[in-house]
Amino acid sequence: MAKENGLGMATLSVDDGAGSLQAIKNDITNFGLATPRGVQDTTGVDKSAMERLLLLADASIDLNGVFNDTTTTGAHQVFKTVSSTSTVRTVSIDVSGQTLSMEMLFTDYNLTRAQSGELTFSAPGVLATGVVPTWS
Repeated sequence: MAKENGLGMATLSVDDGAGSLQAIKNDITNFGLATPRGVQDTTGVDKSAMERLLLLADASIDLNGVFNDTTTTGAHQVFKTVSSTSTVRTVSIDVSGQTLSMEMLFTDYNLTRAQSGELTFSAPGVLATGVVPTWS
């Protein structure tokens, strides 16, 4: 398989407040995704190098985009209920036939109006259900 770029994401979808998966990739300008593992230091005083154990898996996402309230399925419709609901939301990302689906809690829907007039948003999410995020 050849190296690839991230152009033309196949899928980037998030559940709205009612639990319906909405394709919002057109409103997303960039995102960050992390799937870290906890680490426990188990180094004894008899060692000359670090010794560790892997612990629980986790995931987080930070979606950034352009404010768009003209559609019934756009990013604003998805995230406008973040402050008023405690909804676990499915996040689905597909790039080059590789899919990652996770159940996440979104903790903020931050709107920013820049001095130049741009109106953008960020929406950070964290893993919710204890299911290990796994690419398929």
